Amino acid sequence: MAAAALEPWQAAAPRRKRRSAARRPRGREAAAGGLEAEPETDGRVVLRRIREAREDLLLSDFWSLALETINGCLTKHLEQLKAPVGTLSEVFGNLHLDSSPDESDAAPGCLPGETLVPGTCRLKCVCYGLGNFATCVMARNQLTFLLLFLEKCQIPRRHCWVYDPVFSQLEIAVLNSLGVIVLSENEEGRRSVWGEPTVFYMPHCGTALYNNLLWSNWSVDALSKMVVIGNSFRGLEERLLARILQKNYPYVAKVLQGLEELGLPETPQYADVFNDTSVHWFPVQKLEQLPMDTWAFREEPDYGDCEDLEIIRNKTRGPSAADLKSP
Repeated sequence: MAAAALEPWQAAAPRRKRRSAARRPRGREAAAGGLEAEPETDGRVVLRRIREAREDLLLSDFWSLALETINGCLTKHLEQLKAPVGTLSEVFGNLHLDSSPDESDAAPGCLPGETLVPGTCRLKCVCYGLGNFATCVMARNQLTFLLLFLEKCQIPRRHCWVYDPVFSQLEIAVLNSLGVIVLSENEEGRRSVWGEPTVFYMPHCGTALYNNLLWSNWSVDALSKMVVIGNSFRGLEERLLARILQKNYPYVAKVLQGLEELGLPETPQYADVFNDTSVHWFPVQKLEQLPMDTWAFREEPDYGDCEDLEIIRNKTRGPSAADLKSP
């Protein structure tokens, strides 16, 4: 792929060398691919490892196949938003993969830096659950995928919001240097699109996080503006007992008949990194065919009786997340 020969990523601005005490990675990360966690080091070393991961990903069969999958889903998603896209493959073939998209990327008539393709504006990206990418190869590959995705879709990094409660201070500093925005609060996935097309990148997150996200956008209009790259919803349906899915994760259960899902390709090199990962989007026609009482149910998720909850809770969160602000 021609992009592999381009200048590798660099930090948005030079930063002083910083160190942070090593953090113990989550169990799924330390065990990923049978690799032991690496010792946490300074930001320059982490950035070098990210650049190396980028080169490997760009040269892999997985990346080219994943682009085809995302291309197909985003094309259909944007068509329902009446965006004059043609095909995203045409756009992908003409992108400038700069290290930090800026005002020069904007299409005429759009706000600076807010273009996906000519004629469309304000596509945003929110990422939850990356994990400790400074010490875990799997998490670092997931971050690399995110950065390449932003480049290919011409989403400025300043329009990408990232959060994981396990981030170390070093990792926060690295993400800031890369130009993405690190959220300061654990939203537990409760973020509204507020009328703006948004891609949620949530690799290997807990089911409650997806359920919270759906609850925060529980309407035909909001869901139709979302794309979710994360754990297969169909896979969740297969693994969980129907009564457990409906009781603990009712929004995932209710939306299953209103979505389209396409799995990312399976290749040996990235089998542990992107296994069970799919691209989800929500066609208006399917959402409108759901029973009317589907939308009447708006109870906020609680999880009080839920065992094995796979998210880290926000201990300071108030009783309602309905007033969450847009990015």
